[in-house]
Order: sequence, then C-alpha cells, then structure tokens
Amino acid sequence: TQSTWGRWAGKFAPTMFRLTCTRQTVRVNRRCFSNSIVFDRQVKCMQRSQAARSPHARDFDYLKDEVADHIVSRLELISSNYSFPIAVDVGCGSGHFLRQLCVHPGIERLTICDSSKEMLYRDDLSQIAKDAGIELERLVCDEEALPFEPASVDLVVSCLSLHWCNNILGTLSQIRKILKPNGVFVGAVLGADTLHELRVAMALAEQEREGGVGIHVSPMLTPPDVGNLLSQAGFNIPTVDIDRITYHYSDMFVLMRHLQGMGENNASIHRRQYCKLPTLVAANAVYDHMFGTNVAEDDQSDNHVRVVPATFEIIHMIGWGPHDSQQKPLSRGSATFSLKDIDNSNMFEVTETSLNKKQ
Repeated sequence: TQSTWGRWAGKFAPTMFRLTCTRQTVRVNRRCFSNSIVFDRQVKCMQRSQAARSPHARDFDYLKDEVADHIVSRLELISSNYSFPIAVDVGCGSGHFLRQLCVHPGIERLTICDSSKEMLYRDDLSQIAKDAGIELERLVCDEEALPFEPASVDLVVSCLSLHWCNNILGTLSQIRKILKPNGVFVGAVLGADTLHELRVAMALAEQEREGGVGIHVSPMLTPPDVGNLLSQAGFNIPTVDIDRITYHYSDMFVLMRHLQGMGENNASIHRRQYCKLPTLVAANAVYDHMFGTNVAEDDQSDNHVRVVPATFEIIHMIGWGPHDSQQKPLSRGSATFSLKDIDNSNMFEVTETSLNKKQ
C-alpha cells in the first residue's frame, strides 16, 4: 500500500541525503575507452533474442520507434541536397528505421542487419518496404564486424545499438570505410545520463542494505566522447546533439520489465548476477521518494496516480565520408578582413576607441 512505501521512504530518507554527496554513486556509468572487454556480446544477443520472442514484444518498441523518427527527421533535412540510393541500417532491431521512413531520401536498396536473428526476423517488413519502393535485404551480422565492401554504401544509420559495442571506435571506423566519398552516417546512442534516477536509487539502497554499490546500469557515452570518436574514426564535419526523453512508470519494477522487453537490460561483464529482494524493495521506495510524482489519469479526470520518471539521454551523431567538395578550414594567415574595418560594418557597432580601451 501507499502507507507501506511511505514508511520505507521515511526509513531511508536520512541515508539518501547523506549519500548523495558521494560522487562514486552518481558517475559509475562513464565509459572508459581501452582494449578491455566492457560488455558480454553473447549475453546481449541472447537478451535481444529473448525480447524478440515475447508475444508482447511490439509493446516495448516505443523508445526506439521515437528515436528512429528523430533520425528520419534529421535525414530529411540532409536529403534535400543529397540522395542515398544504397543504405545500411546497423543494429536495426525489428526494423524501427524502416517503419518510420515515410518520406525516404531516394533510398533504392536498404540492408538491415542485426546480431540477433530472432530480432531481425521478428516482423514481416516486406509490405512496408514495397510500399516505400525500397528493395529490402536482411543480414545477420555482428555490429563489430560489418561484411560490406569499402566505399560501397551511400548512407549508414544506427538506432540505439552502437552503445553496446566493446570496440566502438573500431565500429565507427568500419562504417566510415564502407561509406562512399561524401556518404553520411546518422546514428543515435544512449548517453551517460540515461536512467540516472534508477542508478541513484539502486546505489543508495545497496549502500544502506549491503554496504557497497554494484553495477546495475551499463557504462555509456558522453557527448564529448561521441564527438572525439567521430573525429578519430575519420569522419568529416562531425555533428553531435542531445535529446532527453522522459517516460513515466507506476514503479521501478515496471520500468525494469520494460527495459527487459526492449532488450536494453544490463550486459556489462561486471554486472551483478542477482540482487537481494530487500535491496530491490528499498530501491523502489527510494526511487518513489526522490523522484515520484502525482499525475492526473487523463485531461478530464481529477483522479491522480503515483508515477516515477525514467530519463533516456539520446546522443545523435552525424558524420560525413571525406570528399574534396566539403568545407575545409582556411589556412592560417589567409584572412582578408581586418579588425580595423569593424567600424564600417553595419553588423557591429564597435569603434576603434572602444577596442583600445578594452586593450
């Protein structure tokens, strides 16, 4: 009952305010780039296959469908000046990108690939591709070993898949190599602030109940990481932006069931294999106490229900294959405009006297 959760929250309130000052409880999910193995790729494939076999799998596609819609929106802005006849969807899942591709940018052939065969063939996409006039090909392959010829693809997209790669720099380098000159890569990954509410609640509950903190949310990327990786992989004109999407659930356990249904449950090699029931109950109480809120059941109802938020940070990235026609920075010393001419510009009302005063 609500009173029971209130007693749990009251019991843990002193602990919560004491532990929120400990930095290790809030930054445990930062990716560290090295040659070490971070994720168990076989476990992640099994999780995705298990999610695909669920009879209610389509009910958990809402996050990836929304992110795929955002990718298509960015692609439509690019496609006004470019066409991409040959495209590849890396880590396609059940075809989220294809389903959102209502106005396709001249795509004639689309290859969708995923490491999970069950997820790849979960839905019948042939009619959707036929209606869009796209030749569809499915391919089971690992995102870290793409079987495409160099300079053979005009467009590569990826919707919430690459954050599970151990060698993400190697994967981005492969994507850059298979792109034709002036080809484009448009992708999205989960960022480091994803599920920060769940991470904090679990950390506080574990510290209180067990005297330590385990890894329950996989380490993820930050926006500066993504920009650096695109540059290191050899992309030109790298662009990074962030979306934050918040969904509400009745409690922490419903959120966990949805993450499992998405195939986005933890696959870190250092993850805890189990969690004690008292710790989970305490974490649910902490989650509700710190982040829970009352919302109306609908727009015309005065009844309110208790819900908890879950925030997903989506990092969008765009990178171009090198080409001579792309913009390049001018060489040092090639400027043709002098700072002394700023006085005569209508854009800036700055006089030489004011500049001297500042100096």
